[in-house]
Amino acid sequence: MNPTALPDPPQTAESESGSSLGRDAWLRLKRNRLAYACLWSLGGILVLCAGGALLSLAGVLPDPNATHLDHILEAPGVRYLLGSDALGRDVFTRILFGGLVSIAVGVVATLVSVLIGVTYGAVAGYVGGRCDAVMMRFVDILYAMPFVILVVVLMALFGMNLFWLFIAIGAVEWLTMARIVRAQVMALKRQEFMEAARSLGLGHAAILFRHLIPNCFGPIIVYTTLTVPSVMRLEAVLSFLGMGVQPPNSSWGCLIKEGADRMTTSAGLLVFPAAAFAITLFCLNFLGDGLRDALDPKGSRD
Repeated sequence: MNPTALPDPPQTAESESGSSLGRDAWLRLKRNRLAYACLWSLGGILVLCAGGALLSLAGVLPDPNATHLDHILEAPGVRYLLGSDALGRDVFTRILFGGLVSIAVGVVATLVSVLIGVTYGAVAGYVGGRCDAVMMRFVDILYAMPFVILVVVLMALFGMNLFWLFIAIGAVEWLTMARIVRAQVMALKRQEFMEAARSLGLGHAAILFRHLIPNCFGPIIVYTTLTVPSVMRLEAVLSFLGMGVQPPNSSWGCLIKEGADRMTTSAGLLVFPAAAFAITLFCLNFLGDGLRDALDPKGSRD
């Protein structure tokens, strides 16, 4: 036996398990009570809207588009939980269906904007030079134009239906995402792993989509969460102007417009959809702040 040999370290009964970056971010998000509560609240709102729509289709709840002229502007009660509107339609089921439409517009249009913005910004940041300058000057030009006017023009050209509403809103909400991704890519492409990728003979497309963009997922996820409420607000503005979701379909923006027209005679037509809309937007914004702190703890304000 070698007298200078060091003794073996003591063996523990249980080996210490590692933790991934995703799990660490999830634990930090759970410690943020406000953001975690907002996450559950958003899940509850989505389940309530989807469940109410299914119950309406099954005949348990009233049809949101069925008119009953003998029950116009009824007060909340057993038949109509939140009252009825000027055509005798159930306000509660219309809010649930409108919530599904508003959330769908927010999610789908955000995905369109993320797809465009991430690709555009990553290419501009990776190529750099004169190409980057030209691409970003185009973004600056679009920034100078009012978003609502651009969406109105697109809707007037392609028609007022839900599909083109998704495309039109998504086509004007990608500019900030492009700038964020460009800045991230420009910082990442100078790091050591990029030299390793080039030394392995990987092509530009593989480097861009397999190495650079996945390393930008943190800021992308955070800004995506903050883009959804922005898109929902824009849809509400368009619906308020009559350029959004068309009757007999409803969204929270349409219901707020209808409630504003009859605010003096039936305040509930405005208060109930506006409250649902406001709660959802608050939850999305607080969740976005929580995700930012969870994914970037060094930049946390705490």
